[in-house]
Amino acid sequence: MSDVQLRLENVSAGYGRTTVLRDVDLEVHTGSVVALLGSNGAGKTTLLRVASGLLRPDAGRVLVGEAEVTRVAPNARARAGVCLIPEGRGVFRGMSVRENLLLQIPPWEKDKSFDLALETFPALKDRLGELAGRLSGGQQQMLALSRAFLAKPSLVMLDEVSMGLAPVVVDQIFESLHTLASSGTALLVVEQYVERALQMSDHVYLLNHGQVAFSGRPSELDEDEVIRGYLGHELNTPDVSSAS
Repeated sequence: MSDVQLRLENVSAGYGRTTVLRDVDLEVHTGSVVALLGSNGAGKTTLLRVASGLLRPDAGRVLVGEAEVTRVAPNARARAGVCLIPEGRGVFRGMSVRENLLLQIPPWEKDKSFDLALETFPALKDRLGELAGRLSGGQQQMLALSRAFLAKPSLVMLDEVSMGLAPVVVDQIFESLHTLASSGTALLVVEQYVERALQMSDHVYLLNHGQVAFSGRPSELDEDEVIRGYLGHELNTPDVSSAS
């Protein structure tokens, strides 16, 4: 049996006549943490949308485990263990925290308790009756991230979950990601904090203009090269000549 949770094979995708991803190959193995890095517009969010089923590729294949899911709907992929935490506050602002948590438990899960989310994010315990829209940005992100624990997925994909948060909240978010990874859940992480993403990752993919410019261990990357990419400069394939 394959230990690959997610595989993209020669995937090209875009919007209308605009091609964003070009011949992308990517793998996320069981229990691993994979960082997906690149400058703005490199195609990171588009790749996550293809992997989750929100966007159908123009070419190539998507596999979850050993099953091809290229044309499978997002809800079926979720049932297969795929969970996407999108950029922004993915909560129902007009509903209470309790109602949001209950909605995050999929119907096929026998355990209908959301205690695990409250253990992971204690700040939500005293706010169960509050409207989600009245929470702070950090608390809303914690609420959105709760789905990664309550849905019991085998693969969680995270798109800039620390965006716009205070440093102390970012620390709490990353602590929760470490907890998730230590439980054996595979993670595919798009993250603005490059250094922190590299520290927790087993493998890194670097996207440049929709193509994979680098694939390898974090220790093989020239971090300065990545930072220059985040500042909007042209990305070159990192120098790995000194890697062991």
